[in-house]
Amino acid sequence: MKHRLYILAAAVLWSTAGAAIKLTALNAWQISGGRSLVAALAVAALVPSSRVRPRGRVLAVAFTNAVTVILFVLATKLTTAANAIFLQETAPLWVLLLAPLLLAERPSRGELLSIPVYAAGLALFFVDDLTAGQTAGKLCALGSGLAFGVTIVGLRHLREEGPGALLWGSAIAACVTLPFWGTGPVATPTDLALLLFLGVFQLALAYVCFARGLAGVTAVEASLLMLLEPVLSPIWAYLVVGERPGPWALAGGAIVLGATAWRTLVPVLGAARRATG
Repeated sequence: MKHRLYILAAAVLWSTAGAAIKLTALNAWQISGGRSLVAALAVAALVPSSRVRPRGRVLAVAFTNAVTVILFVLATKLTTAANAIFLQETAPLWVLLLAPLLLAERPSRGELLSIPVYAAGLALFFVDDLTAGQTAGKLCALGSGLAFGVTIVGLRHLREEGPGALLWGSAIAACVTLPFWGTGPVATPTDLALLLFLGVFQLALAYVCFARGLAGVTAVEASLLMLLEPVLSPIWAYLVVGERPGPWALAGGAIVLGATAWRTLVPVLGAARRATG
């Protein structure tokens, strides 16, 4: 039970990103730079194994992680929090498509059948509100999902070096975005407090909880428990800033979440049937 609570705690912490980003008047470059800098320092303090000298493959995964977090902040500023998190949840689709090329893992029949389901869900996000800013935000969110998928594949390769990639990914994101700090408004104490929250709790502490939870929970169960994040994210955004996702986005999000849950459960149910049969 303790390990499940760790996973759920990570999901709750990660889900607060959209609302916290919406609350601050800072622009996306300022948020990404401040959040990533604080996260890098916090991960280094909380996870000693992350303090490693980066090698080539660690830096490669760190780079895709940096792209993930930067694009997610840009997306959240340009479109709704629901659009940003739901489209980032397409990462399993990209893992499914990339795994045969990068991991030599062949998808199952059920996984192949999930591809058109994901595609249908994605299409619905681009049905309503096609203004330039909204479309750009959705494309950033989609790019964040792709980068996150590549990061997941890379972390599979790294295994014990994964924490180092997360630390250096935050450091790279901070180095890329902090030079643009002057492009936005002067930070207020509230803005700085939100950056501190995003870096320490929403990123670093969430990672620590997730890592501890995985010590006693299967990857399948962890994946299902983590679906709490995209469910809570639009709720926080509505309660905190009154943001309402469009009906097509909600429908698309439901399809994406359903496809993710289905892709996670099908192998387990198949294995259970074979074991009992």
